[in-house]
Amino acid sequence: MIKHHFPTRIMGIINANDDSFFENSRFSGVDAISKINAMILDGAKIIDIGGVSSRPGSLAISKEEELNRIKPICDIIREKKLHEKVAFSIDSYTPSVIEYALQSGFTIVNDITGLIDDEVAKITAKYNATIIIMHMQGKPNDMQANPSYINVVDEINSFFKKQIQKANNFGIKNIILDVGIGFGKTLEHNLLLLKNMNHFSHFGYEVLIGASRKSIIDKIVPTIIEDRLSGTIAIHLDSVQRGASIVRCHDVKEHYQAIKVQEAINTI
Repeated sequence: MIKHHFPTRIMGIINANDDSFFENSRFSGVDAISKINAMILDGAKIIDIGGVSSRPGSLAISKEEELNRIKPICDIIREKKLHEKVAFSIDSYTPSVIEYALQSGFTIVNDITGLIDDEVAKITAKYNATIIIMHMQGKPNDMQANPSYINVVDEINSFFKKQIQKANNFGIKNIILDVGIGFGKTLEHNLLLLKNMNHFSHFGYEVLIGASRKSIIDKIVPTIIEDRLSGTIAIHLDSVQRGASIVRCHDVKEHYQAIKVQEAINTI
């Protein structure tokens, strides 16, 4: 177990789409705002908002449709100055959507394609935003078809090294790394990444863990999405012990309590 110097922060998930895999995280406009306020009260330090589902097998939508979904939420955030209360992250790899969010007071870009697009790099740098570089093998519609690695930890490490260099070349200073649990990985790949989470701290950047209600839990104990909270918390607490400092989750209140209890034990 390693001690890291980053305080643990909870990132709450808001999906502005109709097809996110966890129904209880889908919101639109005004509903989203009451959920954001509840998440802030419950202990979230970051709120991650996305207009496109990235669940396995999901299909891409048009840029216009994605923008239409997040626009009302972005507008209310800007109008009510909610970005002064909490940090907002845009879960997108569409340049026009990212730019609209950053203009609305968002400060983090959560890019599941791991900064492949130069345009995303340029916009992130232009607004001096933080980039979350996530690893994904393939695309959401085919990523779980037959994921294979020679050495999953080494390959993701090499990917991070290359993409950090790219971010630096574009002038992006603030970086967060995400191994992408469930994104083009088998159960064994996911477990190996979780077990070796501390390895990725060597870059000196914050590491994000996001396994909330994912199928990794179902593959260990067959469980429907609605019943995967305890498995989620088990993974997330373990990852925090192994150096992750940002926990991306649907259930902010429950995670806040679990993390605070763990911190109390660790600091006595």
